[in-house]
Amino acid sequence: MNTPPESAVPPTRNGVGPSCVGLPSGAARDWPTITDFLVQRFPAIARAVWLQRMREGLVVDEHGVPVTPERPYQGPLRVYYYRELAHEPRIPFEEIVLYRDAHLVVVDKPHFLPVTPAGRYLQETLLVRLKRKLGIATLQPIHRIDLDTAGVVVFSIQPSTRDAYHALFRRREITKQYEAIAPWRADLALPCVRRSRIVDGTPFFRLREAAGEPNAETRIELLEVRGALARYRLTPVTGRKHQLRVHMAALGIPIVNDRFYPGLVEVADDDFSRPLQLLARSIAFTDPVTRQARRFETTRRLQLAGLPGA
Repeated sequence: MNTPPESAVPPTRNGVGPSCVGLPSGAARDWPTITDFLVQRFPAIARAVWLQRMREGLVVDEHGVPVTPERPYQGPLRVYYYRELAHEPRIPFEEIVLYRDAHLVVVDKPHFLPVTPAGRYLQETLLVRLKRKLGIATLQPIHRIDLDTAGVVVFSIQPSTRDAYHALFRRREITKQYEAIAPWRADLALPCVRRSRIVDGTPFFRLREAAGEPNAETRIELLEVRGALARYRLTPVTGRKHQLRVHMAALGIPIVNDRFYPGLVEVADDDFSRPLQLLARSIAFTDPVTRQARRFETTRRLQLAGLPGA
């Protein structure tokens, strides 16, 4: 299916934009109703959930016509629906807006808050919070950091200029610096550059280093030593998922409170007592729209003093 015109997409509701699914043509014999198609297409969502969404007007077609439980299947057709979660954990930390103009919103994200909706998080995500707070339905992140990581995240406001900002990342014209607290190794020569190939691991959300052409590169510098721990500056050249965490663990200095690397650590959903000691410290680039030099820095600090081993 072609991308629909923006005017055809239903509006944001309470900070959440609609999801879209395409109904293929010539398949009415397989699904008597649109409801039957949705239940088969999304097996994790019960029929009762779809029926409730339809009763609340949360499922519509590309023409804005509500989809009812008995509506016969027809395709090709786009169907839009709004996700809702019956139970969603509250993240008791607040984001800080650092900067805003006609094109960008720059935010200081707390630990534990996801950037975008996924899994068990919807309203408790940075994107949805900002859409509600700022009233900007078109807001989208131009890069992301893990929910476990705190620090600077940049959002685009205007769809017409969004790709110009994405292009900075594709061309590696963005300078990002992180700070981390991790064990101190006297035998590790620093500064150093870690280059390796990072691939999917097991389980799916953990990555690992593997033999082959490197696809990830990080510069690691020592900033401060206190007891058995140290503060490091991490400068990623590439932007692989979990790159900094994987590289630090591979060097034998896993980031403090990392629950994925080097091994899995079970942590309750409501346990906010051990934030990952990784901070997106700053981001700098030449704005492709205004041509101005931009540099944004977090207001947050990692506290080396007081950590076990410091």
